[in-house]
Amino acid sequence: MGMHLLVSGARTRPGDEGFDELVATAYAAKEWPLCLCQDSGVPMYIAAVGHRHVVKRMPNTGNLHSPECSSFDPPAELSGLGEVAGTAIIEDTETGSVALKLDFSLSKLAGRAMPVASGRESDTVKSDGTKLTLRGLLHYLWEEAGLNSWSPAMEGKRSWYVVRRELLAAAAAKSVKGHALAGKLFIPEQFAVERKQEIERKQAEAFAPLYAVGKRQELMVLVGEVKAVNTARYGFKVVIKHLPYLAFNLDEQIGRRMEKRFKNELALWNADPSTHLMIVATFGVGPAGMMAINEMSFLLANSSWLPVDDLYDQQLLSSLAGDGRRFRRCLRYNLASDRPVAVAVVTDTRPRPVAIYVVVPGVGGDYVAALQDMLDHSEFPAWIWHAGLEACPALPALNDFTPMRLNVALLADSGDGEATAEPADADQG
Repeated sequence: MGMHLLVSGARTRPGDEGFDELVATAYAAKEWPLCLCQDSGVPMYIAAVGHRHVVKRMPNTGNLHSPECSSFDPPAELSGLGEVAGTAIIEDTETGSVALKLDFSLSKLAGRAMPVASGRESDTVKSDGTKLTLRGLLHYLWEEAGLNSWSPAMEGKRSWYVVRRELLAAAAAKSVKGHALAGKLFIPEQFAVERKQEIERKQAEAFAPLYAVGKRQELMVLVGEVKAVNTARYGFKVVIKHLPYLAFNLDEQIGRRMEKRFKNELALWNADPSTHLMIVATFGVGPAGMMAINEMSFLLANSSWLPVDDLYDQQLLSSLAGDGRRFRRCLRYNLASDRPVAVAVVTDTRPRPVAIYVVVPGVGGDYVAALQDMLDHSEFPAWIWHAGLEACPALPALNDFTPMRLNVALLADSGDGEATAEPADADQG
């Protein structure tokens, strides 16, 4: 539902006559509006964005809103957001701006070799909970853009034009080391032959800082959909959709590490033509004047642009969407796959949303213990599928869902865990 607000004692909502003037007056008076999705009201704040005043959700209050409210968000601890909120993502409720701390550089010393992707299971080269990795940055923008949300009304309405527009809007008012993130972000616009010259002129203007001569070479962040990853004479070449006349080079070493680290994503992308393989990468001008990738990560999304980690995710999200359910996809940000997160939160269940978990085969005892701790402390009842060991259970009932729990049997000295899901007691969840 739309946002209904109490501003300076008056009930209103965006689009109502006099809304902008009412919000501007409340901003000048330093008043906090209330979102009326709950009877008690949920505090909001007003930010000045350019010449406009925007009512925004208070940091870390998304779970206080009604699941039907546009300001609702699952608790951060169900995803990787809990690790980085407030440390890598710092929101200023006075201005509405957000300062981001990144664990990758947007410049490099001229002539220095490119970093090599780590062979360990991480999303890029390194991971620091106080800073966003490349994948963490893309997950943050994806969530800010609302691209992790789904309702039946969204069916068939997402395209690259929409995805790009929402990602650019999500990047607005975000800064990195005092500089606007948007100025460092390149997301190719939808290509049209009749606009070829205009598009290439815009690209040349965007890339101009990369050609500046000096000791430090400027880098930009690429976000785009991969069309092909091909071997080249030296290393690899990544071809991006909507960039038919431009390719991004990878040297041999980082290309081989890419194949190893992202083999599952690449395999699933190759097996299912409906999936979208997104790349997020830092890039600059290479020795031959071509665009060269410095660091990179991938995000795999299904046909509806919802991020998926593996085949089980894909199957489950497809079932939810096919059943006409409303849900929010939970994203990992910096977290590796050996740390549990909820796959999604279903928001159409009553009386409370339901958190969806998938336990994949072969997880260790530490993973199971961490997941059990999440279940014990979550405010939402749990639906659990131990994939590979049982058929997918029926999706959560719309009303009076019976929570499920883990029965865990750890194999002695092996570090492996087995878990089966069964209904929890009525007072649990």
